Amino acid sequence: MNNKEKLLRIHIGKKIKIARTHASFTQEQLAEKLSLSPRYISQLERGIAFGSATTITNICKALNINSDFLFNDLIKHDTPLLEQIEDTKFLENYLKLTDYNKTIANSIINELLKIQNDPKYLENE
Repeated sequence: MNNKEKLLRIHIGKKIKIARTHASFTQEQLAEKLSLSPRYISQLERGIAFGSATTITNICKALNINSDFLFNDLIKHDTPLLEQIEDTKFLENYLKLTDYNKTIANSIINELLKIQNDPKYLENE
């Protein structure tokens, strides 16, 4: 397996983990729902294993996600894969926040965007 394929597997695995966490499933619960082993789910999420088309389809159904969630950013964007993985880490961390802390994070992000788009800020760059 070449480095690019390894990075693709890691990226898709992180997306599966995000979707599983968002769906409030443990690895064991998802494995049971799919008739797979928890170890295999762990390997998928870490990019060590890569599921067949049937497995990926069943994961999408079980987690109520569209396959675009797993693959779209890999196909459409020219952003280097490592940057996408870092963005995925941000999303993964965000989803772990409580609803209250998500509200605070959203407020901070909105304020940062206002500052960033302020002409005074742009003059100082």
